[in-house]
Amino acid sequence: MRDDRPLRWILRAYVALVFVFVFAPIVAGLVFSFNSDRFPTIPLGSFTTDWYVKAFSNPEVWDGALRSLIVSAVTAVISTFIGFSAAYNDYRYDFLGKKLFLVLALLPPTIPLIILALAMLGWLSMFNASGMTISIIIAHVVLCAPFAMAVIRLRLSQMDPNLEPAAWNLGASEWETMKSVIIPFTLPSIIASLCLTAAVSFDEFAVAWFVSGLNKTIPVVILEILTGNIDPQVNAIGTAVFFVSITLVVIAQMLIMGRARKADHA
Repeated sequence: MRDDRPLRWILRAYVALVFVFVFAPIVAGLVFSFNSDRFPTIPLGSFTTDWYVKAFSNPEVWDGALRSLIVSAVTAVISTFIGFSAAYNDYRYDFLGKKLFLVLALLPPTIPLIILALAMLGWLSMFNASGMTISIIIAHVVLCAPFAMAVIRLRLSQMDPNLEPAAWNLGASEWETMKSVIIPFTLPSIIASLCLTAAVSFDEFAVAWFVSGLNKTIPVVILEILTGNIDPQVNAIGTAVFFVSITLVVIAQMLIMGRARKADHA
C-alpha cells in the first residue's frame, strides 16, 4: 500500500503558504494600525491607539461608514430578492432563451469594474440619478444580484424535485408551496446570500467612486485620505472594515457548508 503522507504534507504546506500570502498584508495592516510611527517601517515604534482615535473622531469617516452600512443592507435585500426570483425561475421552468437569460444574469461580475462603473454612470446620468445614495444602491444591485442567484440556485439544486408536486397534490397552492416548502428549504442560502452581497457591497470601491458624487462610502473616504499622503489612520479604518466584511463572509460560508454537510448525511 502506497504511503500518501508526504503528498498530504506537501499539500498542507502549499495551503499554508497560500494563506500566508493572502493574509500577511492584512495582518501587517493590523499591526501597523497600532504603531506610533507614521510610516510603516521595521522596527516598530511604541504601541498606540491614536490612529483609531483620529480615524473615528473624523465625521467624514462616520458618515461614510453609515452610508456604506445603509447601502450594503438595502443592496443585500434587493439583490437577494432578485437572485431568489431568478434562481427559482431557472430551477422550475424551461422557457425560450433560458440559456441566454442565464448568461446575461451572471454577466455583471465578469465585466471589469471600471467599465461597469462608467456604464452605470452614463446610464444613471440619463435619468439625472447620478451622485446620489440611490445611485450606489442601483449599481451595487446590478453587481451583487448574480452572486445571490448563484448561492440560492446551488441550494435549490439539492432539493428533491418531487417536493413541490407533492405539496400541490395535497391541495397547496403555488404561493402556499412557496411559503411552506421552497422558502424554508432555501432559508440558509437566503441568509448566506444576504451576508455575502452585503459584504461585496460594503467593500466595493470602483463603482461607488464613479456614481456616488458627494455621497461617499467608506472605501471612497479611505481613498481620499490616502490621496497625496500616507496616513496611518487608513490602517485603523481598513482593519475595522476588514472585520465587518470577514464576519459577513464567514457567516455566509458557515451556512452554505452547514447545509452541504446535512445534505451529505441525509
